Amino acid sequence: MCGRYSIYEEMDLYLRQLALDRVVIDGYDHERINRYNVAPSTRVEVIRPAANGLSVDRVKWGWAPFWAKAKRPEPINARAETVLTGHFFKSLWPHGRALAPANGWFEWIPDPGDPKRKQPYYITAANGEPLFFAALAEVHRGLEADDSDGFVVITAAADHGLLDLHDRKPLVLAPALAREWVDPATSPARVAEIVQHGCRPAADFKWYPVSKQVGNVRNQGEGLIHELPDPRGGLPLIS
Repeated sequence: MCGRYSIYEEMDLYLRQLALDRVVIDGYDHERINRYNVAPSTRVEVIRPAANGLSVDRVKWGWAPFWAKAKRPEPINARAETVLTGHFFKSLWPHGRALAPANGWFEWIPDPGDPKRKQPYYITAANGEPLFFAALAEVHRGLEADDSDGFVVITAAADHGLLDLHDRKPLVLAPALAREWVDPATSPARVAEIVQHGCRPAADFKWYPVSKQVGNVRNQGEGLIHELPDPRGGLPLIS
């Protein structure tokens, strides 16, 4: 999974899609989020368990344990194959579970007309509904952001047509599994099962080429996710 995604609806829409039966702490804006080009190290909304309910927090995308900070760039993703047993995310697993709501994500492949450049593609739900990325987060509530705060998106191996774009994809959960993911009562064994087998398949998504302007982190706006003519003229994405 490359490091860009979109989240542009109002948070209430994502919460309604989850059909939650738990109280959501009201600490978020009720306006459209309008983030069409979320990049690493920027702060963006995540949904996570909190005392007596759930909390919506704006958290930096990227996280590292205290002993690894400043040694390398903070990872933005965690591999599903190792997150359960690896040392790096041990302090977040399994109690740091969170959801990163989204509308889609971006991947880049070589541009057939200019091998030195890459063509971005946008991947979104085939039915147009919101997406929920399984995530791990560290968040300290307070008026000031804590330097240790951050989150990572869990990724899984891509399948079928998505392999043409990238060999990884976000661990996208259907609403029922997303509810389980942020439920503190979900057992560690069930959480592990969700990580291993819960990702939505490639058949649930559609993808198409979009403007190369998404490559600049300063660019925003709905135009970044508008479909463009296929530069490959119907040829396979990976030849």
